[in-house]
Amino acid sequence: MSAIQKVVLAYSGGLDTSVIAKWLEVERGLEVVTFTADLGQGEEIEPAREKARAMGIPDKHIFIEDLREEFVRDFVFPMMRANARYEGDYLLGTSIARPLISKRLVEIAHETGADAVAHGATGKGNDQVRFELSAYALDPDIKVIAPWREWDLTSRTALIAWAEKHQIAVPKDKRGESPFSTDANLLHTSSEGKVLEDPWEETPDYVYSRTEHPEDAPDTPEYIEIGFEKGDGVSLNGEVMSPATLLANLNELGRKHGIGRLDLVENRFVGMKSRGMYETPGGEIYARAHRGIEQLALDRGAAHLKDELMPRYAELIYNGLWFSPEREMLQAAIDLSQEKVAGTVRLKLYKGSAMVVGRKSPHSLYSEAHVTFEDDAGAYDQKDAEGFIKLNALRLRLLAKRDM
Repeated sequence: MSAIQKVVLAYSGGLDTSVIAKWLEVERGLEVVTFTADLGQGEEIEPAREKARAMGIPDKHIFIEDLREEFVRDFVFPMMRANARYEGDYLLGTSIARPLISKRLVEIAHETGADAVAHGATGKGNDQVRFELSAYALDPDIKVIAPWREWDLTSRTALIAWAEKHQIAVPKDKRGESPFSTDANLLHTSSEGKVLEDPWEETPDYVYSRTEHPEDAPDTPEYIEIGFEKGDGVSLNGEVMSPATLLANLNELGRKHGIGRLDLVENRFVGMKSRGMYETPGGEIYARAHRGIEQLALDRGAAHLKDELMPRYAELIYNGLWFSPEREMLQAAIDLSQEKVAGTVRLKLYKGSAMVVGRKSPHSLYSEAHVTFEDDAGAYDQKDAEGFIKLNALRLRLLAKRDM
């Protein structure tokens, strides 16, 4: 670590990363480059530039980038093709953002001649793993600095005192203990800590920032249609949209109808259980729609195999292994399955739920002639079922005779 001269910091502009930026300079004697990513977190990121300047960082070392389209197109949508949900519920909103941030950190390090990257993740969470596994996968020689694992600023009081000592502005709302912490991007908002730490207590209403309470949502349902091509969403109500624009519009619909709330106790990669509250309004609608179009266009064998692969795929993303060969192998199989996943899904949005109520596809495998309860005009010979059943029952009958 002594050889490090310059470091690229994942910088939000908030108090914690501002302290980290100054700490890297003062305590480690490093030249600091800041990188701030707009992933659709819903707040202005340009103020981060002025905050970085105020700490003496030159403009050429301040990187602020709008990555919303890349985020949804190259990370969220590929993940959604897999119908990925960690432990059956979590749509991986935080997890899927970390590899993109790490990718740009490493790229900027190469562009600026930096020796290392740094992040503000704590030593108790999953994000430190995600940032660092991604960075090492992209550059095996990169150095990583994680101040929360090194410094002695182990309390909010100590952090604020250090900030004041080094003339870092401390917002009034940062004084005292925060009731909970949040992370946000275009896919979701997550909240955890403090008021959420007792899993028996219901999440207070004030924690929710992205969705209306389902009980207060409109009393009239709203119907929408999402168009798909090769497993990716391409339109909303007939209007062609880019990936990020589509997700942003679905977020607004989900917000209005109180869709996408999740109270979850999950197993962190580092070993402990944690309780979090997630809001994924547009993502929940989109995931339901994608599942709906697959019901028509995917063969049973492919659909069931995808369902078997999904938990493994979701776990890889959760654990920070987006850039691993096994995730890329699974992605290749998943993407191949999506070649004929095209068509339109109609959904009914109503008081916290997004229900698939219609779907159509030019590649549909659904045959009304075969499934009808009316005369099928010879499309299906019901007598064939007898032999099918007897062959499948053969081993069961042999077992039963043996054990009688």
